[in-house]
Amino acid sequence: MGSHPYPGSLKSFKQKIMNRYILFLVTTLMFPVAIWSQEAYRLLEDIAYTEARETDSYRLERCKLDIYYPENKTGYPTVIWFHGGALEYGHKKVPEELKEKGMAVVAVNYRLSPQVTAPAYLDDAALAVSWVFKQIASYGGSTSDIYLSGHSAGAYLALMLGMDDSYLNTYGLNSAKIKGIAPISSQTFTHYTLRKENGLPEKIPTLDKYAPLHHIRKETTPLLLFTGDRHLDIAARHEENLYFLAVMKAAGNKQITYYEIPGFDHLTVCVPAFYLMVDWIKKLSKIE
Repeated sequence: MGSHPYPGSLKSFKQKIMNRYILFLVTTLMFPVAIWSQEAYRLLEDIAYTEARETDSYRLERCKLDIYYPENKTGYPTVIWFHGGALEYGHKKVPEELKEKGMAVVAVNYRLSPQVTAPAYLDDAALAVSWVFKQIASYGGSTSDIYLSGHSAGAYLALMLGMDDSYLNTYGLNSAKIKGIAPISSQTFTHYTLRKENGLPEKIPTLDKYAPLHHIRKETTPLLLFTGDRHLDIAARHEENLYFLAVMKAAGNKQITYYEIPGFDHLTVCVPAFYLMVDWIKKLSKIE
């Protein structure tokens, strides 16, 4: 299979994932009361993150979020989660694997193509991030401990906000304020839905201002990238991320890590990615 861009052998990596999955099953199925009684969590749904003067009916419909957070705790980290769906479909949902991990999760809806075109969904994503920075302290979270993540199209949104500061700048923010970004199976070239919006062939790669690769730079917030197996994930998804990794490192960036997770496809890669991401967040946030 060749070399893989993660530390350790393939056998040890697979065993590590299996051990964590077994531990998850044992602790959640056999000892739920002992674990869950330690900390209470609350889920609030369909909170509008648009400005009060917003009048666009589609934006009022789609620009909502759910927030899941620990009730009796303060200073915790927050993950802002963008759903996948090719920028054309999908709905917000707090991933089960991110629940009860000592942090908040904000699941975000955003406007979709073809009802809107770029950069509408990128602007929605930036506005949602702005809402979290303004509001998370009122729920007990830390404004210095906010992460971005997402799967597929949602991963693309998260990565674009990290690479092109123009979207966050609109709301008085920049990517340096984000503690870390963890995209799962993101496109690093221009998203194929944007190509379609512009009448370009979806299968031919494009590099323009809407490509994370267009914004390569040495200094970024920490980046943790994932894809599934190069033979099982969407065609060229591994290659896009590997190329992004190579160019970022060539630019002198030391804040980027990439995992190709063997044996997992475009959808199932989320499960092992979540466990690795939680460990990463705990280390960056210094959570025991």
